[in-house]
Amino acid sequence: MGATGLAGTTGLFAQEATPASKHNYNFKNISPRELIQQRHLPNVELITQDNQKVHFYTDLVKDRRVVIQFMFARCKDICPVITHHLVEVQRLLKGRVGSDIFFYSITLSPEEDSPRDLKAFAKKHGTGPGWTFLTGKPDDIFLLRKSLGFFYNDPKEDADRNNHSGMVVVGTEPLMRWTMCQGGAKPEWIATVIQTEMDAPFQGAVDGMRQADPAVHMQSKQAVDGGVPAVHVHKQ
Repeated sequence: MGATGLAGTTGLFAQEATPASKHNYNFKNISPRELIQQRHLPNVELITQDNQKVHFYTDLVKDRRVVIQFMFARCKDICPVITHHLVEVQRLLKGRVGSDIFFYSITLSPEEDSPRDLKAFAKKHGTGPGWTFLTGKPDDIFLLRKSLGFFYNDPKEDADRNNHSGMVVVGTEPLMRWTMCQGGAKPEWIATVIQTEMDAPFQGAVDGMRQADPAVHMQSKQAVDGGVPAVHVHKQ
């Protein structure tokens, strides 16, 4: 699992430090994939820009290749820039978004961003099929943000939604392959990171399965028709 450092945090899937005196090791017979899901991919309920209720892990992430961005509709600085870059990335991926790659933009301001606001934001920036904008209960968004590693140790700094770096999460969930890239980078570079992470042949294996192994179930558009089609943190 690769990870690019995140300013103010300890990186992708970061966790707050626990004093050694409070360590409580309780080892269980649980697979690495399930452990990642329990710790970092909470199955919180979210609402799409089309006012559909979905669950983050089971409906959006499980068995999928995903790109995840945090934003908010009233952002005037980095959010529009990164969203514009991802629109270009979507074009460069030539129809794969919504087919075998899914984009998600999650609001940092669920108190303000209604599904209607997110839909207007998506339309304004020309996002295409396979890209879902999401809001939800503030506590659930907070849990999701922290679980993905988008937080600052200083509570005051963390509470400022404008005080976040422009990172984007790139993941292939069934292979437990997760990394980050800079959303402010050139779209061509972001697209290259996504394609390399998601398509590069592996020399090793995960749970005995290689990327090309048909036993690795990757959900595609055909598998989710009739369902929902398809972390930014930004710093001024």
